Amino acid sequence: MSERQLAKGIDLWGVVALGIGTAVGVSIFSAIGPAAKLAGPAMLLSALCAALPMYLIAVSYAFLGSAIPVSGASFSWPARFLHPVWGFYIGWVRIIANVGAIVVLALVLVRYVSMLWPLPTKPTMLVLFSLALLANLFGIHIAARIQKILLAGMLLLFALFVGWGGTTAADTAHLQPFLPHGFIGMLAATPLLTGLFFGIEAATEAGAEVDDGQRNIPIGIAVSIGSATLLYLAVGFVALAILGGDGLAASQAPILDAAKRFMGPLATPLIVLAAVLSIGKSLNALFAMFSRSLYAMGAAGMLPKALGRVHPRWQTPHVALVTVFGLACIGLLLPMELTFLFLAVNIPNLLKYGSICLVAARVTEGHPDIYGKAAFKFSKHWTRGLAYAGALCAFAMIFVGLEADWRPYALLGGWIVVGAAMRALSRQASGDHDMPMGDLPR
Repeated sequence: MSERQLAKGIDLWGVVALGIGTAVGVSIFSAIGPAAKLAGPAMLLSALCAALPMYLIAVSYAFLGSAIPVSGASFSWPARFLHPVWGFYIGWVRIIANVGAIVVLALVLVRYVSMLWPLPTKPTMLVLFSLALLANLFGIHIAARIQKILLAGMLLLFALFVGWGGTTAADTAHLQPFLPHGFIGMLAATPLLTGLFFGIEAATEAGAEVDDGQRNIPIGIAVSIGSATLLYLAVGFVALAILGGDGLAASQAPILDAAKRFMGPLATPLIVLAAVLSIGKSLNALFAMFSRSLYAMGAAGMLPKALGRVHPRWQTPHVALVTVFGLACIGLLLPMELTFLFLAVNIPNLLKYGSICLVAARVTEGHPDIYGKAAFKFSKHWTRGLAYAGALCAFAMIFVGLEADWRPYALLGGWIVVGAAMRALSRQASGDHDMPMGDLPR
């Protein structure tokens, strides 16, 4: 099914909303406490160090998105420019990553809302999956509009936190000593904060549905990653200036505990609302992006072709969206442990990022026609160098979490074996060989 049947409905601010909306979710509410335990106030420097690999990776995404916007880019680009089998396995392991991310988002959202009203965890998560499906099923323009509304509400509440707390309760004396554990502590906290920026490139997964994608994708990625960096630094600074490094490290809900110092009884409902808006928009964006990956793989024949169908009225990949809902329901069987789930999400994402950077280098070196029409690019030397640097950072970070929990690595290894067996049986039954690169969806 041609991706031309997908309706364009994402403008520049839709690209930004998808980027910030995917990235600014669970991590800002959960990662800054453990990071402060390792680095103290120097976690602000750790956040900047964590952003560096994503800035390198964002360059490759902006370059490719401005040259060849497609749907399901994380599959389509590696399959076309590296090898179809490579593209298949990137898309295949990301099924686990996306299911894990959906479960994480829903789980943390339910836990926050339960601070106000106790809720049954898994039944409430199922309701959230249903709402995300409905938000995406009837047109990408509806999902994009919801994303903008949720993002605006979240930014307003974080602005209230920074402005109110920064002017009434912050004390820069709490930032001393700035490096209580030295530069080693600051560097040790960096991997914990890398996930703050995952998803900045989200709109590239719906590239065929972006209005003027060659212009809006690179601009949207730049605005997204810059805005997310400023947001994290501002919120982190105020939280540190109120609680101090030790207080932030000891907190299970650092933003909430900081807000209680100056908001009083208003803190809990306002921060819970901020969490709901922040995590809700990430869940909405993830449903949209995951479905486009499945759609692209179905259209290419790498997964059942039904996934490549587009609804004649709504112009959305409705079969892929319903499949995402079904996979999310199956994800309720996963262990409800955040460390396990975060690693199951991060490893495939890093593999995807490294692969996209290699694609950018390959396109720069071997496809002068595509390089020439890219609206965003540096010189060939710099574009290639930044792409290889991003790939190196991404692949190196894959092994950071091995000591924390080996089970996600085993799960992903087993999932790859399942994918290999499924692919072999499918090819044997059909007598097909690997799809030529020119036949892949673009």
